Amino acid sequence: MLQRFSIENYALIKQLEIEPDSQLNIITGETGAGKSIILGALGLLLGNRADTKSLLDQEKKCVIEGIFDVKAYHLQSIFAENDLDYDDECIVRREISPNGKSRAFVNDSPANLDFLKVLGKQLMDIHSQHDNLLLGSNQYQLSLLDAFAQNSSIHTAYSQAYQDYKAKKEILDQLISESAELRKEADYHQFLFEELDKAGLKAEEQESLETELNKLENAEEIKLKLNEALAALDQSEFSANQMLQGAKTALNSISKFTKEYESLFQRLNSSLIEIKDIIAELETEEGQVEYEPNRALEVQDRLSLIYKLQQKHQVEDIAGLLVIHEQLADKVLRVENLDDAITEAEKSTSMAFKLVETNANNLSKSRLSVIKSFETEVGKLLDSLGMPHARIVINHEVQSPNESGIDKVNLLFSANKGIAPQSLKQVASGGEFSRLMFAIKFILADKTALPTIVFDEIDSGISGEISIQMAQMMGKMAENHQVITITHLPQIAARGKSHYFVYKDNAKDVTSSNLRKLSHEERLTEIAQMIGGNQFSESSLESARELMK
Repeated sequence: MLQRFSIENYALIKQLEIEPDSQLNIITGETGAGKSIILGALGLLLGNRADTKSLLDQEKKCVIEGIFDVKAYHLQSIFAENDLDYDDECIVRREISPNGKSRAFVNDSPANLDFLKVLGKQLMDIHSQHDNLLLGSNQYQLSLLDAFAQNSSIHTAYSQAYQDYKAKKEILDQLISESAELRKEADYHQFLFEELDKAGLKAEEQESLETELNKLENAEEIKLKLNEALAALDQSEFSANQMLQGAKTALNSISKFTKEYESLFQRLNSSLIEIKDIIAELETEEGQVEYEPNRALEVQDRLSLIYKLQQKHQVEDIAGLLVIHEQLADKVLRVENLDDAITEAEKSTSMAFKLVETNANNLSKSRLSVIKSFETEVGKLLDSLGMPHARIVINHEVQSPNESGIDKVNLLFSANKGIAPQSLKQVASGGEFSRLMFAIKFILADKTALPTIVFDEIDSGISGEISIQMAQMMGKMAENHQVITITHLPQIAARGKSHYFVYKDNAKDVTSSNLRKLSHEERLTEIAQMIGGNQFSESSLESARELMK
């Protein structure tokens, strides 16, 4: 139930606060006074989009807040699912900054609009002129039938099954699409993979081969120069090795006289050891160098293959080719495994669809079971609302499963005797539409746990005795629900427990809309004016008293 509702800096409203009664609340006022603005503000609390153009003062933020008593409506799970703190007194607030940023809060914790919409459906049902248009929608008609059948749990089970099926079907479709795409190039990828696989590339191979080829191509010169070096160091008559040996012998003979001579001897001895090592390595290298034209051709061919593959795959080294080889292996393997994955996905999707069909049939069975009673109850209420020959017929068809199930319904209406029911758009006048909508809302009120019901001029096109009957029905609804009604009819206005008057204040530079709660005497005056105009007569005042009794 809505305990308190406040608006600040919204549209024509500078500041407004209302504490509605728990039963029937009436809002009246002249056309354009701002009643629709209040509904717009309520809509923001229920998750509607905000617009900075709705700020009265463009330099200040707009704040709209509603405090709801929710302890009787078992909403703890909704809060838990969205990681928000629950409290029996739920505070919903919307803020719109001048810069266009809109924020929402539930119990002072930030909340998104999707959550506000979910929560709002549990707190309030706002009927507007838009609902009259919605009544012609097959989807909306189906939702009314679900509400009448109290299909909430069955519908939830179906929705979960359908969403699971959609997710699995999406995975299957993606696998099939991926398979088709991969298969277009599968042969080419297989060829590229086998080409690289056959090459048997090794990470450091290219550098080693390039070094080897360089030696093979210059073998004669290398061997000649190695022999020259060996001759100079050890194999000639005056080789460096022999001369250094003589120097070593000479220094050894005097090394005992000073430390400096000893040091020179040691250094020369170290040099001789290094020279011998160099000679040994030169002999080994010289022995390994051979002119091998066949091996040179082998290395050239191997390097040509490597260079060709690098150019083909647009990489600069073997490391790049090895990465591509691994990627191609994955693609080839994926093609091989996709059939298995598709088969598994098909099984999973098929099982999910069977569950959809089961839940869809349960939901459809429940809907079909209440169609006749829904038609009968609405017909009875239309009779009491001055339409004794009016009747509705709900046509039912079965279709492929979608978000709403397998049912397609079409509400047909006839207001007159002997006229076959037809589509609402073709046969219902404004007043008939309003009465039909009100009858449906009246029936559904007891089928739902909604704390608050708001009517925006649902009495449009209605007058006389019918308006009195509608007022009595609103009073009955208000026994179990908080009802807020915007009306132009004195018969309905007189029925309220609380009466609020919306008016425009032109006393200041900027026109603003205000709202005040009327006292008993003010209510009499307002209802008398609704009956007889601003210059109402004593008889209008007396009629107002009679209506209020």
